[in-house]
Amino acid sequence: MTNIPTSLRIWFKIHFFADMIFGIPFIFAPTWTMSLFRISIIDTLAVRIVGAALIGIGGISLIANKKGIESYQTLLSLKVVWSIAALIAILLYLFNGGVQTAWLFFGVFLIFSIVWGYYKNRLGKS
Repeated sequence: MTNIPTSLRIWFKIHFFADMIFGIPFIFAPTWTMSLFRISIIDTLAVRIVGAALIGIGGISLIANKKGIESYQTLLSLKVVWSIAALIAILLYLFNGGVQTAWLFFGVFLIFSIVWGYYKNRLGKS
């Protein structure tokens, strides 16, 4: 059985905190939160759904923190797919005239995508 690297367990905790920092305000104060990034919204539903997804994915990062390799491999697959899909969505937004502050979101998702891909590859070879 492969051991889970301590650094990956730490990244799962970082992911939990990052997702809560964004997810909670996205659900409870979407208009205010998006105005901080100068992103206008027509309806708060989409922002709240993103907040729910962040809380769900980040929450499972904390819940699964002490689990075994099988759980980590499954969650890494989810995180890779989610982060790549988010990167595509953000790029589409930017290339269709979105505000430049969205590059911040792109950067965050890019970092997480690289981290998850690295660990998915590392655990897959073990």
